[in-house]
Amino acid sequence: MRTLWLLVGCVALVAAVLGAVLPLVPTVPFLLVGVFAFSRSSPRLESWLLEHPHLGPPIHAWQRNGAISRRSKAVALATMVATPIVSLALGVTTGIVLLQCAVLAAVAVFILSRPEPDGSARRRG
Repeated sequence: MRTLWLLVGCVALVAAVLGAVLPLVPTVPFLLVGVFAFSRSSPRLESWLLEHPHLGPPIHAWQRNGAISRRSKAVALATMVATPIVSLALGVTTGIVLLQCAVLAAVAVFILSRPEPDGSARRRG
């Protein structure tokens, strides 16, 4: 089972790194899955991820108080606004676009309801 958790952690970490550079791919949810999986498979990798200067702060912010940085909120909301616009431009049916809008609106409410990290976490990530 430990090998499976290690594999899940590695896949999540790769997805998180891709999310840092690709639009529409989230980063922090994959980091959270990665640290969870590494906590069950490799304390060394869990520690490395938590102490990483760029990847660690958003994990700590979420673990402390479910916080999402202002920049991350802005990127997420901009992506949510762009999604139905792109869908319409690609000719996706109106019903599907309306469903997208409903789901994205619910997610936006959740994201906006999250606090922002304290000042020190915000400066680091």
